[in-house]
Amino acid sequence: MKSITYLFLTSLIIASLSACGFHLRGPSDIQFKSVFIQGNTLTISKDLKKYLTLNDIQILPTAEKAELLVELVGEENEKSILSLAGDGTVNEYELYYRVSYRSKLINQPLWSEVSTIESRRDLTYSNATLLSKQTEENKLNEVMQKDVVNRLVRRLSALKKQTN
Repeated sequence: MKSITYLFLTSLIIASLSACGFHLRGPSDIQFKSVFIQGNTLTISKDLKKYLTLNDIQILPTAEKAELLVELVGEENEKSILSLAGDGTVNEYELYYRVSYRSKLINQPLWSEVSTIESRRDLTYSNATLLSKQTEENKLNEVMQKDVVNRLVRRLSALKKQTN
C-alpha cells in the first residue's frame, strides 16, 4: 500500500512539474564564434577557455579577427568571520570570490565598463575537524569558481543578443 502511495505521489509531482513548464537550464546560447581573452591569468581562466572550446568557440591568439574581446581584470578571494561562539572561537566563515572583467564586441569602438561577478558561500568551522574543514573550504572555492564561469558566459551571451 505504501509503495503505491509513493508511486502516486511521485507521479503527481512529476506531472505537476512538467505542466508548469519546468525544465532544466541547458547550455548558454552563445552566438559568437571567436573570442580573444586578454589581461591577467586568473584561477578561472582555464575553466573559461575549456567551456568556450567545448561550445565550439574558437579562442584566438590575437584580437584582430575575434568577434568578442574579453579582458580579465582581476580576481579576489576573501574570507571573513560570520559568527563567533561564546568562548570567542570562530563558528562560521563567509567566503567570497569576485572576478572583474570587461568586454568589447568587434563592431563597438569602446570597451564596456568593468563588471564584477561575485559568489558567496558560508562555511561552518570547527578546530576539532580542521583537515575536513580545509577540504570543504577548497571544494566551496571550486564551486564558487565554476559558478562565476557559468555566470560570466551567460552575461557574454546576453551581450551579443542585446546588440543584434
